[in-house]
Amino acid sequence: MAEKKIKSALISVFHKDGLEDIVKTLIDQNVTIYSTGGTQKFIESLGGKVEKVEDLTSYPSILDGRVKTLHPKVFGGILAVREENHLSQLEQYDIPQIDLVVVDLYPFEQTVKATSDQATIIEKIDIGGIALIRGAAKNFGDVVVIPSQSEYSDLERILIKQDGLTTLDERQRLARKAFKVSSNYDTAIHNYFDGLEEDTEPAFKQSIHMGKSLRYGENPHQQGIFFGEMEAMFEKIGGKELSYNNLVDVDAAVNLMAEFEDDAPTFAVLKHTNPCGISTRPTVLEAWHAALAGDPVSAFGGILITNTKVDLATAEEINKLFYEVLIAPNFDQDAMDLLTKKKKRILLKIKHFHVNDKSFKSLLNGVIQQDTDKKTESQTELTPATNRKPTDQELEDLIFANKCVKHLKSNTIVLAKGNQLLGMGCGQTSRVDACNQAIAKAKAFGFNLEGCAMASDAFFPFPDCVEIADKAGIKAVVQPGGSIKDQLSIDYCNDNDIAMVFTGVRHFKH
Repeated sequence: MAEKKIKSALISVFHKDGLEDIVKTLIDQNVTIYSTGGTQKFIESLGGKVEKVEDLTSYPSILDGRVKTLHPKVFGGILAVREENHLSQLEQYDIPQIDLVVVDLYPFEQTVKATSDQATIIEKIDIGGIALIRGAAKNFGDVVVIPSQSEYSDLERILIKQDGLTTLDERQRLARKAFKVSSNYDTAIHNYFDGLEEDTEPAFKQSIHMGKSLRYGENPHQQGIFFGEMEAMFEKIGGKELSYNNLVDVDAAVNLMAEFEDDAPTFAVLKHTNPCGISTRPTVLEAWHAALAGDPVSAFGGILITNTKVDLATAEEINKLFYEVLIAPNFDQDAMDLLTKKKKRILLKIKHFHVNDKSFKSLLNGVIQQDTDKKTESQTELTPATNRKPTDQELEDLIFANKCVKHLKSNTIVLAKGNQLLGMGCGQTSRVDACNQAIAKAKAFGFNLEGCAMASDAFFPFPDCVEIADKAGIKAVVQPGGSIKDQLSIDYCNDNDIAMVFTGVRHFKH
């Protein structure tokens, strides 16, 4: 029979909040209630008669409460299919049918956040509760499962509006929620133990109950959900809710600024995950002006990030621009007061510039995983490939440009000088196009490219890019090297007094 009436219930919860009205309704409807420990006392305090699980099983709660419900007389009543064979066995062994299971698991994730004491954490791994959830969910054909406080409203509706009568569809829907809770719980425990092992490859797992619905996905016709804990990295000070695209851009911004976390004041402007302005200067105000100069057109509606506290003078200048998100380690109070006046602008105070060691992408019918590109080349890792070696200033510019290039979509070229991004070409199918785009953008915003540095995310298969760069006045180049035709580019640079260095590291970004 598809419709089932709730006549008996097993209730075992950690948190009692929100349970009072449910218990009172169950009492009014003469539902037989089984329970243990603190939950039993709570129900009795509301005037309810409780059948003690220990009376049912003839065993008390043992091992400091680790074993209470793990018994055939409990799980038999939950797992029995309401048909002759199973029902006759229940009768034979004097096992009651259990129609409803209400469980709220031990707060494992909250305990991990609250303490580092392993003994305390381990004790919050729920065994009986998770088994009850899985057993009840498996037998959704006959049993209603309420796997967490989030489903209490579902149960109240069933009890009050439907007088405890449930349909198969309702029970199946609650079973789906139950397995979601179960999956999340196991994932949280796995992640905890995974974090204890230094050499363990992390699995592609996320606590799925933490998914937060977004306004929409990349476009309004797409649904979007964020799985994660923003609060662990940011304090959101003001502004509207972060969108799918905001989150993608914020991730790109944090990955970029992690390169400059310990440097002098640095500001960056990003648009569609691509940095279009970056600068390092003695003060945050100077860094802001120099970053904005890199592409003041693309900066409109962009994502702004700095590695330094934002003061009032900088805030006043930033406030002249329409932007989506501003990220900083801190804000002076007067700067915050000014910036929060525009209610839709999102301000994020970043707690740490964390970059995950692994990155994932869903594709085809699966997921691919890779090490995150956290490699940043230093001056000592640059190998001169040409007769002319870069000057000290050129080396500094080359390192700056190389930091920038790895955060732009391939194919990409970056032009930089004096710790400032002058121009970039990104997302091009031809490296020549990327080179021409970078030069054109730099000139469009009034930059003189004489003596600036150029970085490429991958090698030059032909000398065309260094020739184009030379004609624009560029005299220092950094690239991975590794083409079978490297010598063609080296020869051109030698003939035209250009310094070129190899990193041996490609920074593709698809």
